Amino acid sequence: MIEPNALANLRQHLPAEFHNIFMITRALTHSSYLNENREVLEDNERLEFLGDSILNFVVAEWLYHLYPEKDEGFLTKVRAALVHTQQLSVFARRIELGPALLVGRGEANAGGRDRDAILCDAFEALIAAIYLDCGLATVSDFITPLLESESEEIFRSHAEEDVKSRLQEWAQAQGYPPPLYQVVDEYGPDHDKRFVVVAMINNKKVGQGRGSSKQQAEKNAAQKSLEKLGIISL
Repeated sequence: MIEPNALANLRQHLPAEFHNIFMITRALTHSSYLNENREVLEDNERLEFLGDSILNFVVAEWLYHLYPEKDEGFLTKVRAALVHTQQLSVFARRIELGPALLVGRGEANAGGRDRDAILCDAFEALIAAIYLDCGLATVSDFITPLLESESEEIFRSHAEEDVKSRLQEWAQAQGYPPPLYQVVDEYGPDHDKRFVVVAMINNKKVGQGRGSSKQQAEKNAAQKSLEKLGIISL
């Protein structure tokens, strides 16, 4: 069973013109629910397939206009960061998608409604459902505020030089093993979680970072470490 008011909470985040309950339900239906409820005709996997392509296009167009001076390599790298499983799961939590998911009993008991992969797939399916019901412009209007909310952190974390690689190269040059990243804290509601990570080199804490995903927090910790070591300027 989904949580009381879960669907209503999700719909508050969706475009006002998207009110096709059939399409919404299809996007929220995980394969584990279909396996336990044979009267259900289809899960969200076909929608997920379509939504993946739509997201790649919408994000690419957004970046193309946002960064007219950047080359293909930079745009490709940032797009990959924005449509990564962990990042899409952050977006899914932001719109309170997880509690509204239709999953099988076993998957629900195993915490499936908060699994990054399931949230990512459902978010992609939801994008496809919005597209099929309302068109590409509505999808763009829906996703753009989410992209903007994460853009500064993501662009910093996915700069043209990978800060984690630079930190690892420095550690190896000193004869140390590769850096280790440890989550030391996480806070905030499920739909807006924040992580605190420390970078450890030779069993010593070097830098600490924060982010809306573990991956972003690790990159931020690497950035802070490079600044502390004087390898890059503040």
